[in-house]
Amino acid sequence: MESLNALLQGMGLMHLGTGQAIMLLVSLLLLWLAIAKKFEPLLLLPIGFGGLLSNIPEAGMALTALESLLAHHDAGQLAVIAAKLNCAPDVHAIKEALALALPSVQGQMENLAVDMGYTPGVLALFYKVAIGSGVAPLVIFMGVGAMTDFGPLLANPRTLLLGAAAQFGIFATVLGALTLNYFGLISFTLPQAAAIGIIGGADGPTAIYLSGKLAPELLGAIAVAAYSYMALVPLIQPPIMRALTSEKERKIRMVQLRTVSKREKILFPVVLLLLVALLLPDAAPLLGMFCFGNLMRESGVVERLSDTVQNGLINIVTIFLGLSVGAKLVADKFLQPQTLGILLLGVIAFGIGTAAGVLMAKLLNLCSKNKINPLIGSAGVSAVPMAARVSNKVGLESDPQNFLLMHAMGPNVAGVIGSAIAAGVMLKYVLAM
Repeated sequence: MESLNALLQGMGLMHLGTGQAIMLLVSLLLLWLAIAKKFEPLLLLPIGFGGLLSNIPEAGMALTALESLLAHHDAGQLAVIAAKLNCAPDVHAIKEALALALPSVQGQMENLAVDMGYTPGVLALFYKVAIGSGVAPLVIFMGVGAMTDFGPLLANPRTLLLGAAAQFGIFATVLGALTLNYFGLISFTLPQAAAIGIIGGADGPTAIYLSGKLAPELLGAIAVAAYSYMALVPLIQPPIMRALTSEKERKIRMVQLRTVSKREKILFPVVLLLLVALLLPDAAPLLGMFCFGNLMRESGVVERLSDTVQNGLINIVTIFLGLSVGAKLVADKFLQPQTLGILLLGVIAFGIGTAAGVLMAKLLNLCSKNKINPLIGSAGVSAVPMAARVSNKVGLESDPQNFLLMHAMGPNVAGVIGSAIAAGVMLKYVLAM
């Protein structure tokens, strides 16, 4: 009988809490969206599966060594940790003290837990290497750079302003998050508000990179929101685009783009990096990897490296990035009022970014001889190339012979640059406060 009881107690099902059950359902929903609906499957599938692994009771795959120690509830070990942190020897008090502790102190406590015989779970290790260090989003940005053609942007430099205008959604969302906090509706700190705001850039790697630096506790919700809304761009953007433009404006035919020389394409990533990084060093990691990837593509002398970055490397890193994000899909972090706020602010950010790009195009038309079709302004959000395809699709509805795809790629690429710069601004000023 005792053996049977021990067997039952060893079953994960016996330790399944309500929060874990809900998160397992959320993870299954993400897998369904990725497989059945094809919503950003390259990220949502590993994120969803990582969420499943993270919420298996007693497996501890997403727990650090210190979290495993706290979950074990050994009174003697808790007393040792509490003595180091000068707090009461209970799990709640220790967690509060750790939240307020410096990163160096948190590292010391983690090492102490390892010395006591605890080991981090495999997903916790993935997170530490891939996101905690910031490496995975940067490598993915390098791959995105290697797949990006700056030609449409260089052929029509005015579209850079459309990409810049679309970043207004990022900063408007930061203000929105702080407003919710001010009125006591949902509690957000300034770093959390900044991390949420970057969802408005429609740039998944940037959102993960920034939230990993500023608000790792919100990483799971922010990543899920960012990639889900990127997949929903064809549903979110068209109503806003139609509401802000007339039929006549949607039929505007733009001048054919000029041919961009190879020299221009080679010089642009180098000049862009120097101009931005010398003024805003905090943007150098993201923008540097992006420009390096693009230089490999355009130089034509390292085709093997360029091909590897565009295919094998970015695919491998995407797997570990997704599983690492899934490690943060745990009940105590995800099932919070803040998650609802993030989902709400995320869709508002997309809407504001789309509207700002369209309105900027209309403003430029007031003082321009060669008119810009305002529909391409919506491509300023950096969901590449989906936002550009949406601009083209809405344009074709008004004029079946008006192909806007290549024109829309200009602001689309500018949006990637803009989101990286916006992330640099957030890091510089938020971390300085």
